[in-house]
Amino acid sequence: MVSSPAKTFAEIASNQPPTGPSAGLGTAIVLGGSVAGMLAARVLADHADTVVIIERDDTAAGAGGRRGVPQSSQVHALLSGGSRQLERWFPGFIARSVAGGASLVPPERQAQYVDGVRKVIGADIRLLSATRPFLEGRIRADLLELPNVKVITGQATGLETGETAVTAVRYESAGTPGREPADLVVDAMGRASRLSAWLESAGWDRPPVVRVPTGINYATAYFRRPPGEHPYGTALAIPSNTLRKDVGGAVFAAVEDDRWIAMMGGYGDFRPGSTAEDMIHRFRTELPSPFGHVAADEMVGDVTTYHQADSRRRDFWACDRLPARLLAVGDAVASFNPLYGQGMSSAALHASALSMFLRSSPDLDAPARDFLALQRVIVDAAWQISASGDRAGQEAADRPPAHDRLARRIVDLIIQASITDSAVNAAFQEVTQMLRHPSTLAAPGVVWRAWRARKNPLPAPSPPLG
Repeated sequence: MVSSPAKTFAEIASNQPPTGPSAGLGTAIVLGGSVAGMLAARVLADHADTVVIIERDDTAAGAGGRRGVPQSSQVHALLSGGSRQLERWFPGFIARSVAGGASLVPPERQAQYVDGVRKVIGADIRLLSATRPFLEGRIRADLLELPNVKVITGQATGLETGETAVTAVRYESAGTPGREPADLVVDAMGRASRLSAWLESAGWDRPPVVRVPTGINYATAYFRRPPGEHPYGTALAIPSNTLRKDVGGAVFAAVEDDRWIAMMGGYGDFRPGSTAEDMIHRFRTELPSPFGHVAADEMVGDVTTYHQADSRRRDFWACDRLPARLLAVGDAVASFNPLYGQGMSSAALHASALSMFLRSSPDLDAPARDFLALQRVIVDAAWQISASGDRAGQEAADRPPAHDRLARRIVDLIIQASITDSAVNAAFQEVTQMLRHPSTLAAPGVVWRAWRARKNPLPAPSPPLG
């Protein structure tokens, strides 16, 4: 099913309505009501008589953060590739979100800084900016309008498998055990998914796990946003590879309820912004002036912090023995350094890969290897951007292969050129926003422009507010 990675990525990331026959399922079960789980459920609703989401957190209380997402109060970027898929699966999603208080930020009100130097405007991308709980609540409201989707508040406790396929899910709800027969099961239980252990205990293969240490620390705070339109709706400040390796960057964005959400990140023992005083001081004295203006507004609530030790992927496609009628999506498959903002958008693309697979008239009584091949394209693309960058920031004991060194040089060249060349920045943004595959950055025209842009003078860094 997979041709070239770039072509396959483009097909999955399309904004066109899906085409092809329905898979004709009876009951499909999704383990977990995360963004990944809800989007998988939306896709399954086109193919199953009944879609059951088993979610341990009670979501009936409203759109607040779930206990299962301890980092829900932190900044969660919805990349343009993710918002495109949300609009694809829930037509009108962006307009309804904006009507509910989210911000839709045009290119001229987005600021990106590298070592304090503001980049030129690149792609014509409008960013949907809101908090994670807001987006989850909006997705959940739209999803539960579908008559064949229901939620069981409970915790999955295991799978039942026959000789070749998953047949049912066991769960516990309000202290009472339950069992739900299934024609297809999708694991969306996140980084802490127990699926690997369940497979191993039942005699199937346990997927190998790849980890890249990040040691990322980040701190988030909210500030009151005064009425009216501000010069910038979002801003991102990142260091280049030439700066100290423990600096992560900073971001702010306009979100619902007339607030700014602001974040600082660092690596290892470096924990910038972990107190209100430290965050305000750093925003005013170390970052371009728009950050200082945000920090000059009233802070709402306390600073919250979070630590993530590594980027992690479970390579299901490397397993020789897997049961049929079983898939996994979202962080249950791969989770990335959160500073790159890939989580929700990757989950959305996993859902679109699921749709592509189900509409290809697959043999559901065989392991879903065609789906795994599609999903791998998405995982590899995100991993190439974030995990490879994290590896580049570490001191490796072994010299990387020549191919990897060349690829890293090209990426570094393009990052530098994206500061002053609009066309290079547009190509770079389309990749980092998960609209195009990273291999498109190696197109001769992009590399030539990036090489030529080496001679462009860099503007002076934007001064801090002071």
